[in-house]
Amino acid sequence: MRNRFHSHPPSWWPAGEEWPPRRGPGEVAWSGFGRHLAIRALGFFAFLILLLVALVIAIATVVDAWGVLAGLVGIAATLVIFFGVVSIAAGFMCRSWQPIRRLIAAAGRLADGDYTARVAPTNSRTIRPIVRSFNEMAEQLESAREQRRRLLADVGHELRTPLTVLRGELEAMIDGVHPPDIDHLKPMLDDIEVMERLLEDLRTLSLAEAGALALYPEPTDLGVLVTDVGRSFAREAEHSGIGVHLAVADGLSEVEVDPVRIREVVSNLTVNAIRAMPSGGTLTLSVVAADGPTIEVIVADTGVGIDPDARERVFDRFHKGSSSRGTGLGLTISRDLVHAHGGEIAMDSEPGVGTVVRFWIPVGESSA
Repeated sequence: MRNRFHSHPPSWWPAGEEWPPRRGPGEVAWSGFGRHLAIRALGFFAFLILLLVALVIAIATVVDAWGVLAGLVGIAATLVIFFGVVSIAAGFMCRSWQPIRRLIAAAGRLADGDYTARVAPTNSRTIRPIVRSFNEMAEQLESAREQRRRLLADVGHELRTPLTVLRGELEAMIDGVHPPDIDHLKPMLDDIEVMERLLEDLRTLSLAEAGALALYPEPTDLGVLVTDVGRSFAREAEHSGIGVHLAVADGLSEVEVDPVRIREVVSNLTVNAIRAMPSGGTLTLSVVAADGPTIEVIVADTGVGIDPDARERVFDRFHKGSSSRGTGLGLTISRDLVHAHGGEIAMDSEPGVGTVVRFWIPVGESSA
């Protein structure tokens, strides 16, 4: 079907896409909207005219001739005013109908799954906010579809590697190349743990982004929590030649948080810091009081740092540095967990100097 409004595609139309677009079921469903509206409007006007005629007949039967003449003159004047108003309204509707039809056509394309559907800006003061809202909604849907596609591709990639290793090891054992001993079975168990961790991370991420993550807050001393995390990683850090320093301010208020989830945040940041120092360095975990009032937790390392170009993407799903051995979900989950507690998180990093990650947790009214 030929598009009635543009002989050439608008500026927002994707390059290489067919123009004019074919009508899908969604657009076809709206194709008779204008016709039905016009028929109903004409029917309403006809009803009014018939009503006026009935009034004239009724008046003529109850009053004298001069009264009838006066009534007819009044009715005629009323009809002239009425049709004048109708003409003005019809002209206004004709001017407004074109952007509405474009909006309806784009809505039909969007219903058919074409998330690139957009409506060209209009001069109509009434329609302009609707067009702007529609285009913003379409952009969000298109972005969500692209994120979903990337997520599926990334999940497939992350699962493919351990599955390939498991398949190879199992086939080697079946063929008698490798004996089924502990030296060959333990790496397989490690790969299974990687997949389990990935699936659990995805579950946590999906619940957090949907706002359905269950939190079990209780009064928690963040200084004690961070100290426990630092001590639990002390042996691993020592094997890598990393010194661990703990700096917890005195007199900190307790905060209402889910200690399991906040521990997960601090652990993720600590693991990233240790991995960033393969040749040794210093890991510093600090807890201080900040403005707000909030409690600030700081995880700092003297590792390789992050390039400025990659710094903006560090909280994106599956974004990993060249030396990363994780799933690329740790920082994303940490950000979502902090946000779920009403807090904020930020990172500052310089290549060759190190990285500092801070997050703030508000001190609620019920906090000690």
